[in-house]
Amino acid sequence: MQVKVHVSGESESASKMNLRAGKFKMIIDEPVNMGGTDEGPSPVQMLLTALAGCLNVTGHHVAKEKGLDLEKMKVTIDGDMNPCSFMGCSFDERAGFQSIIVKIKPTFKNPVDDAVIKEWIKETEARCPVTDNIKDGTKIMVDNI
Repeated sequence: MQVKVHVSGESESASKMNLRAGKFKMIIDEPVNMGGTDEGPSPVQMLLTALAGCLNVTGHHVAKEKGLDLEKMKVTIDGDMNPCSFMGCSFDERAGFQSIIVKIKPTFKNPVDDAVIKEWIKETEARCPVTDNIKDGTKIMVDNI
């Protein structure tokens, strides 16, 4: 079964975009040092927050399937990138993240063996749609509307 996901946006300035995702409205902007007004997270911050949110949903789903009583998760993500390609000063490196480091700290209501936690994290990563899109390079087609 295929599910279609739709978002749309309209730029308010060179750095700021007003976005819609279903009934939700969001602002993406750049920090002042990148020419923005810092009225919202940057696009790359939104990518990482989407990853954190998706890992949370997937992690809870996998835990429930495995009979693990997951109370909450703490997810921290760090991405390393060189903005030179984006800024046009050098094209020697890719424009996106060169690495993304994810750390997950689950809190279970009952004691869980470390081996079980490692397997749960491995399956959560493998089944997370956002992780899949980032790791496996989904085809993107950009065209004029």
